[in-house]
Amino acid sequence: MRKVLAVAAALMASGAAHAQDSWPQHAVTLVVPFGAGGSADLTARIISAHLQARLGASFVIENKGGAGGSIGAGFVAKAPNDGYTLLVGTVSSNAVNAALYTRLPYDLERDFQPVSRLVLFPNLLFVNPKIPATSVAELIAYLKANPGKVNYGSSGIGTSSHLSSVMFALKTGTEMTHIPFRSTSDVINNMIGGHIDLGIDSMTTTIPYAQSGAIRALAVTTPRRSASMPDLPTIGETLPGYEATAWQGLFAPAGTPRPIVDKLAAEVKRILEMPDIASSLKAVGAEPAPMPPDAFAAFTRSERGKWKEVVRIAGVRVD
Repeated sequence: MRKVLAVAAALMASGAAHAQDSWPQHAVTLVVPFGAGGSADLTARIISAHLQARLGASFVIENKGGAGGSIGAGFVAKAPNDGYTLLVGTVSSNAVNAALYTRLPYDLERDFQPVSRLVLFPNLLFVNPKIPATSVAELIAYLKANPGKVNYGSSGIGTSSHLSSVMFALKTGTEMTHIPFRSTSDVINNMIGGHIDLGIDSMTTTIPYAQSGAIRALAVTTPRRSASMPDLPTIGETLPGYEATAWQGLFAPAGTPRPIVDKLAAEVKRILEMPDIASSLKAVGAEPAPMPPDAFAAFTRSERGKWKEVVRIAGVRVD
């Protein structure tokens, strides 16, 4: 009996090793749960290009936006767990939505295998240049003088963009009208078109527009100033205690063979530690932040607890 068990264990180990060695044998789909042009899309395209070069198979981006990232995440949750469908998840799709939505097409704990955290980054507080505010203090004064008259855009209900704005309104005691979109690019385009006044959204996507003057950047949402725009203050310098750090990570469907998960995590770490990749990400406000699978799983659990409390305080729920 012991000999049979030993043979079985050896066969399982051999099969696991084969799965690691042979994967990937054909194209891998990286699902981005937001529209093209946003920060998650940018990160996915950087990672996919280098995974493709290193692993010798195509890594194809598929944008499935909507419902704060829930549509794309739900698609991956139900995909075969063979390593050929992956999710570039965000704080929204893989943390906030568990508390925000009364019904989700997936269970964050049960349906996903965390692979690696990818990046951390601040959101940027920015306004339409027509708004007469050049600082956080001036913006607060303007909002208080015009209650309910200022609208703000976000990349979706329950996204980091949305909840960062909700926290800002709560901490300042101001009232604004929310207009949700499907991506950060939609927010920017609608601000440039004159349709929205304010936004708190991904720095990785908004920096070029701030630098060109198409939008006016006022502050970042993280506790420390960003190395890419060191002269820009944090919101917390005016509103002590305000802090919102966004993140993105790589997820696979639950049950994906661990050798594939470990292989992916190791490759992601190598890519994010490449000097040119790190400098490119930092130039747009993102901080490379790879994390091994088990540590990333613990991180996502802690993030769900943190954002559950924010959603509770904000009183935001989506049916």
